[in-house]
Amino acid sequence: MNTVFHAAASRGHADHGWLNSWHTFSFASYHDPTRVHFGALRVLNDDTVAAGRGFGKHPHENMEIISIPLEGALKHIDTMGNQGVIRPGDVQLMSAGTGLMHAEMNASDTEQVKFLQIWIIPKMRNVTPQYRDRSFNPAGRDEKWQLLVSPDGRDDSLESNQDAWLSIGKYKPGQEIDYTFRSEGTGLYVFIISGKVQLDDQLLNKRDGIGITDTQRIELIILEDSELLLIEVPVGYL
Repeated sequence: MNTVFHAAASRGHADHGWLNSWHTFSFASYHDPTRVHFGALRVLNDDTVAAGRGFGKHPHENMEIISIPLEGALKHIDTMGNQGVIRPGDVQLMSAGTGLMHAEMNASDTEQVKFLQIWIIPKMRNVTPQYRDRSFNPAGRDEKWQLLVSPDGRDDSLESNQDAWLSIGKYKPGQEIDYTFRSEGTGLYVFIISGKVQLDDQLLNKRDGIGITDTQRIELIILEDSELLLIEVPVGYL
């Protein structure tokens, strides 16, 4: 098993006043040639947006863009005619394909919104753009992996244009849990939303991340109440 560890404090950081963003991989003005991507996982941003503010309408193409709210409410509008508000427990996925415009705004005028913004390089380019969102039962991630995104929409997950699987789980101290990779030729990126876990000799704290390759199964020891996001993606990219 090979790993690459990214401590939370080592991430790129941008504070624009209305937006406080931490970048696991190179993004905007933050560039680290050793941290451009992990396989098909291109962006993992940890964003906090001030009340009444947000990302105005802007373009994307040929990227799978996933938003996972952690706190507050995020309002979406796009040029395909989709609009709505997502909250913790919801997940939003856009297959940008040949191109679209969208805006992501804080739906509240009084409370901040926190969400994870994830970009994944697509399997097929120039597909017809699509938008999907779904509400997931929070109890479905208690002491088990809840599948959020998959290539085929299995288990009521959101279907993406990539052989990628995103799962989330909440676990209690003292639990020993495992994850078996779903495909060959993939790597796994583990992101600690909250808590503390142990992977072999590596301690992982809140907002730490670790990329794992050359294995088909991992085991984690939960040291305190923890919520984990797992992103399994093909590693033969770029």
